[in-house]
Amino acid sequence: MKNQTTVTTFILLGLTDDTPLKILLFIFLFLSYVLSISGNLTIITLTLIDSHLKTPMYLFLQNFSFLEISFTTACVPRFLYSILSGDKSITYNACASQLLFTDLFAVTEFFLLAAMSYDRYVAICKPLHYTTIMNSRVCKNIIFSCWVAALMIILPPISLGLGLEFCDSNVIDHFLCDASPLLKISCSDTWLIEQM
Repeated sequence: MKNQTTVTTFILLGLTDDTPLKILLFIFLFLSYVLSISGNLTIITLTLIDSHLKTPMYLFLQNFSFLEISFTTACVPRFLYSILSGDKSITYNACASQLLFTDLFAVTEFFLLAAMSYDRYVAICKPLHYTTIMNSRVCKNIIFSCWVAALMIILPPISLGLGLEFCDSNVIDHFLCDASPLLKISCSDTWLIEQM
């Protein structure tokens, strides 16, 4: 039997400890985050307000903008807080939540991009049938399917990851809770999760 303590917090090392570089990094990330949020909110607002933008392409774009806002909000504010306050610790539950949401939004984006490419394929190759093939109901079903498929793909490895044990270290060599750095510091058998 080995000595073991339950890890309740992790330490995120971040990108650098150089103070001038941290200031520059904070300014760059903060401005990029604000521009990303405002740009994507503008897209969402315009597609909701303008009646000419009620086509499938803009419905997909609206959902893609929502995913971009969600994805960046899942990881960037915590990193900005860490740079500003110097507090590199993150609780186990916050780390698991961040991993779940960043993975969910990222995988959903991949599926949505594939759906958007299918939409453009139909628009180019079957222009006369486009409005009957890509109607509003079909688009909403495709978007819903993107979310469900992403959830089905990430839930098995995430649920297995919740059972990982951390014996030796709680230091994550990354700026956010990501699967790869967590698997590196785990003392559990991670073969199955890595294969998934």
